[in-house]
Amino acid sequence: MCVGQPVQILSVDGIAATALEDGREVLIDLSLTGPVEPGQWVLTFLGCAREVISADEADKISKALHGLRSLMTGGELGKAFADLDEATPQLPPHLQAALDAGHSTG
Repeated sequence: MCVGQPVQILSVDGIAATALEDGREVLIDLSLTGPVEPGQWVLTFLGCAREVISADEADKISKALHGLRSLMTGGELGKAFADLDEATPQLPPHLQAALDAGHSTG
C-alpha cells in the first residue's frame, strides 16, 4: 500500500523540486502536477507529486499520519483525526440527488 505524504516545495527546477518532508529536504518529481511555486504544498507518493493541496489539507494529513505512527508504536491516537470527530457523513453528489428525488434503491 502506498500512503500519500504532504511536502512543502522549497525550490523548483523544471519538473523536479526540492521539498521539505518532516524536517528534511527531499527531491520530488513534478511531472504530474504542472507548474508549482515554492511555498506550495503537494501530496506525494513514492517521491512523485500527484496534486497540489492547501496548507490546511497538508496539516490534516500530517496529523493523521503522525497519529497512526503513534498507534503503531504503542502510543495514543490523540487528536490525529479531530477534524473528523464532529463531521457528519455525506453522500456523493449523485447519490444525494437521488435521495433528494425520493429514490431509495439503485
